[in-house]
Amino acid sequence: MIILPVVELVEIPDGWFWMGWDDGATAERPRHRVWTDGFALGRTPITNREYARFIEAGGAAPPPWSRDPRFDDPQQPVVGVNWFEAAAYCGWLTRETGARWRLPSEAEWEKAARGGVDGGRYPWGDARPDTTTFDRPPRVLDALANPLGLLGLSGVCHEWCLDWEDPSYYANSPERNPEGPLTGTRKASRGGAWRHQDPWSPVAHRSSLPPHLRYSDYGFRVLRASAG
Repeated sequence: MIILPVVELVEIPDGWFWMGWDDGATAERPRHRVWTDGFALGRTPITNREYARFIEAGGAAPPPWSRDPRFDDPQQPVVGVNWFEAAAYCGWLTRETGARWRLPSEAEWEKAARGGVDGGRYPWGDARPDTTTFDRPPRVLDALANPLGLLGLSGVCHEWCLDWEDPSYYANSPERNPEGPLTGTRKASRGGAWRHQDPWSPVAHRSSLPPHLRYSDYGFRVLRASAG
């Protein structure tokens, strides 16, 4: 019998927010108003402990770094998971629980990360942490929180998103519930990652990777769609 992980969620209400920033890279401009429907987002990235249930159920093989002592703490984010495996984890939760689970869109991720605060550079505000180097992914509960209590939105791992990547998408994206272009070659990701020389990515920073690739600083968090 597989015991399902209990994903701690933070409710994000529907409404408007300002996405992007005019001081960022070209792909992060222009700053524009976006509406999202309400949803609930995982308080942390999915951990090794939570992902182990999926492995036990036969959903995926253990990630490449799972036996490395720098990566095997149950409270660290699971990393080395490609986009297809992250999406399959969401599909497994959907089948097993009856709720609708998926990866967040870039818009949903950024709205949640901003925590209801307009204009902050980082999820927790404008102050940049002093720590600049890590030799492994931090434990998710040790990570900095935003005003909504979401943890690890920068300085932990890149987080796979639902969208295909398009650096010019903001110029033409719909105002309501944008989900990225229909096709592409790279999947969007968000969040600053431990492996970078500067792990503290601003909340509006965009990144991407081909969906089949695995990196030791790529993980994911899950979204539960509203029942409406």
